[in-house]
Amino acid sequence: MEKKSMKTLIHFIIGFAIMIGFRFIPEGILPEVTPIGLQVLGVFVGTIYLWTTVDPILGSIASIVMLGFTDWASMNYVLLQGFGNVVLVQCLFLMIIMGGLTDRKINNYIARFILTRKIIEGRPWIFTGAIVFGSYLMSVFVGCFAPIFLFWPVLTSVYEEVGFKKTDLYPKLMTIMVVMAALVGFPVPPYMGNGLALIGFWQGIVGNAIQNGANIAGATINTGTYFVSLLILGAILLLALILLIKFVFKPDVKPLKTVTIEMLNKNPLPPMDFAQKAYSVVYVIMILCMLLPTLITGVPILEFIQNNTYGIGLAITVVLLVIKYNGESLLRFNPVMASKINWGTYFIIAAALIIGTALTATPVEGVTEATGITAFLNAVLSPIFNGMSGTIFTVVILITAVVLTNICNSLVIGMILQPVILSYCAQSGAAAAPIITLLIFTVLLTAAITTAASPFAAMMFGNKEFLSNGDIYKYCSVMVVVELVLIIVIGIPFISVLI
Repeated sequence: MEKKSMKTLIHFIIGFAIMIGFRFIPEGILPEVTPIGLQVLGVFVGTIYLWTTVDPILGSIASIVMLGFTDWASMNYVLLQGFGNVVLVQCLFLMIIMGGLTDRKINNYIARFILTRKIIEGRPWIFTGAIVFGSYLMSVFVGCFAPIFLFWPVLTSVYEEVGFKKTDLYPKLMTIMVVMAALVGFPVPPYMGNGLALIGFWQGIVGNAIQNGANIAGATINTGTYFVSLLILGAILLLALILLIKFVFKPDVKPLKTVTIEMLNKNPLPPMDFAQKAYSVVYVIMILCMLLPTLITGVPILEFIQNNTYGIGLAITVVLLVIKYNGESLLRFNPVMASKINWGTYFIIAAALIIGTALTATPVEGVTEATGITAFLNAVLSPIFNGMSGTIFTVVILITAVVLTNICNSLVIGMILQPVILSYCAQSGAAAAPIITLLIFTVLLTAAITTAASPFAAMMFGNKEFLSNGDIYKYCSVMVVVELVLIIVIGIPFISVLI
């Protein structure tokens, strides 16, 4: 057996042992946690271990199967809570639509448009801003990987043209900044990716807590306000990072004064065909349908859309399949399904939704006792957070999130900290939505310092052409600290007012 395969097998055995082993912990060691709660908690901890050490698809499917073998609920109920959840259905079809966007190469046209504005010629910092904010917007509207795959090669060709060496500071910083901008954009859209997963996880645990009689103030996240407020806050963070590079790191940018549009447009793209234009229009309509109903009230058609939000992805998929060009649908379903969907994200979200339901669940399908995990958290955390103001608590949670997300996977840390916030808000009466919004934003965008933090950080560590590990630790650490300070100083009051 290969060394890598053996390592995966060992990690799986350890994860499986954790899932099984918790049920043998004597009752009472964890106050308030019932025997069923110990079984569920074991699956949760084992899932986190597998997500961190092996393939996320393997970890997620193992988690779902093992929950079905606990006494919490039947396998049918477990599968219904995950794969039958409307959040996951929406996620699947939105990923299909995003995959079609890439399949039609529309993201290439977006990147080319950004890089062929006359204003960037001879202006190094305007060029830098175009790359950074272009990466940010592509991450928000297309996906986090798209700007990295598109802008890294473009920048490499620019460096060769203008005479930068790979060891120069500016190429190092911009290689990092493309990833940092993509990470800042990653949690902004509430309708896809890990942002959707964490929002769905929160909806699950807060819904169960309310059913159990908990009083959670301001727990509902308005997705439109969430999107707009984080889009603005993200732009502020990136502007600050550009200023950090210019005035603190001070790279030599003189070679960029020779950059021309012709240089960036060496291999011009052909004009967009009907399929690409039509797909773009339908995609914009979809984004508006996702956001406008939560921002504008009192309009009947928007109210109808809001009441059917989880069907938007399905409806748009139908439209893209119906409209044809050159004998094929705008959405080329089979190629998209085969290679353009991040199935790891899909199964992580499925497992997260089920685990979120199980951790704070009331008795279901003949189960005579709840898990007791929420009561356990209240008992343990109340003495710690008792008397702590909402602002201080938020600062503590955000600092904790930044530290832990660079030790473990960012999605996992976001899930672990949500029940802590739930417990605090239930005890203190603080509004939960602003704290959860800031947690999701912070835990995902600051996952940049270690390979374990996120796949995007891992891509930086893999780019040995421009970056050493030391470069990443040095510059990313400073950037993350700057982001955290701004989120605390500007983000907390800003989000508290808007959400």
